[in-house]
Amino acid sequence: MKKRYPVLQFSLFFLAAVTLISSCRRINDFTDVGGGLIPPIDNINTFDSSLRVQAFNDTFGILNDSLRIIATDQHFLGLINNDPLFGKTDAQLFFELKPELSGFFTNGTYPFPRKDSLVLDSVVLVLGYAGTYGDSTIPQTINVYELTQPFKTDSSYLIRQQPLSYGAQLNPGGQLVFPSRLDDSVKVFMDTTAGQMRIKLDTNFARRMLNYDTTNAYRSDSAFKTYFKGFAVRSVSSGNAIMGFNFSGNVNTKLAFYYKMPKKSGSLDSLNVSYFTFYDQCQSANYIKRDYSGSAVAAAAGQVLEAPLVYIQKTPGTYANIKIPDLPAISNRVVHRAELIMEQVYDPSDDQLTPPTTLFLDAYDPAVSGNNKFRTLPASLDLSPSNSSLDLTGFGVVPVDGKDPFGRTIKTWKFNVTRYVQHIVRGTQTSYDLRLYSPLTFNGKAKLLGTDFDLAGVYVGSAIANGRVRLGGGNHPTQRMRLRIVFSKL
Repeated sequence: MKKRYPVLQFSLFFLAAVTLISSCRRINDFTDVGGGLIPPIDNINTFDSSLRVQAFNDTFGILNDSLRIIATDQHFLGLINNDPLFGKTDAQLFFELKPELSGFFTNGTYPFPRKDSLVLDSVVLVLGYAGTYGDSTIPQTINVYELTQPFKTDSSYLIRQQPLSYGAQLNPGGQLVFPSRLDDSVKVFMDTTAGQMRIKLDTNFARRMLNYDTTNAYRSDSAFKTYFKGFAVRSVSSGNAIMGFNFSGNVNTKLAFYYKMPKKSGSLDSLNVSYFTFYDQCQSANYIKRDYSGSAVAAAAGQVLEAPLVYIQKTPGTYANIKIPDLPAISNRVVHRAELIMEQVYDPSDDQLTPPTTLFLDAYDPAVSGNNKFRTLPASLDLSPSNSSLDLTGFGVVPVDGKDPFGRTIKTWKFNVTRYVQHIVRGTQTSYDLRLYSPLTFNGKAKLLGTDFDLAGVYVGSAIANGRVRLGGGNHPTQRMRLRIVFSKL
């Protein structure tokens, strides 16, 4: 299996014809940006200013969203059919489960006690539940299918592209699932626990698994793949939520065969169970289909004029290009604090379809050759010399709670770009166009002690798909995005 290894002054002169900075004033009291930086008794004249920001919406699309997830990442299943801002989502699962036997793939072993005398009771597909994003009260009908195409060896798949074909349905009629109940305790034979989605499958499928032996399917791993390639699972009904599941390392993800064995007396023994599980040699994929037709995102994406509202959906999703046109013209000052501030513009749908837990800001570097021209913000998000990691929390990827003009609690992001801005006003750093989005991982360049390094698979979020937010753009009337700077003159 593929694995990820996370890697781990300011002068304000107004030109005669151009106003570069708005709301410039001396600070005598601590503010939420400058608080704690300069004591009010040290006779330093400290000012607070804001630069205008321009934001432009866009969607990643299939061609420019290359995210692949691996087995240890959370996978999602379900439908979101009623998001007025971001349209529809269809999340589908693809995975293998294999016999739970030591040495099975090298020696070939029959995975049940006896082939000729088992009395089958039932077979249940069990998935380890991790949580729901959206409206958990609406039930969804879940269908399970058999894959007709095998997983590629040691491969991961793009989440925007359906990875594998599938055919026969293994649970005719489907199964109605209430997301709100998946955290409830389950009491079944040898498996009393919580956090399971249990789907009963057709016994004909189970008998097929029982009838195979070590001369065919159970001869080896490669042989097993030719007889059974895995599962596809999707929701086919109305819904407004996606449900998260874990595969790797989750004891709740398995295929359970329940059966009885005859005793010597001729009577049947008590119930027994055998499992197919997900372990290191198993593979998985997650297909996340976004449909923005008729949504606010569809109307906003790709527009030439700057946007008063910015739409950020967790990958695979949307992003915004951010420009700060006046920044390169500012002369030198001491920058005590510079923050790019953005606020959630509340919509009633936010109560269930909540904002992402993290947003990320990187820079487009036109001087970089090759396909990946994105980099972390120099000086403000460099690799740590001590452990080669990125201080994402200090950079501001996690929001804080704030209040909107109506007193409602909203999420606010304050990206710390102090050192980046300081270098720009000193003339030692190019001012870049920025990209705002909500990724699972970051891939691009970052500096370590002044030298560029290529990073791949650095985790910025905890999962894909489960978050979206509408923010105020640079020209929003009450909640504008802005670069706020606290500075002193030289």
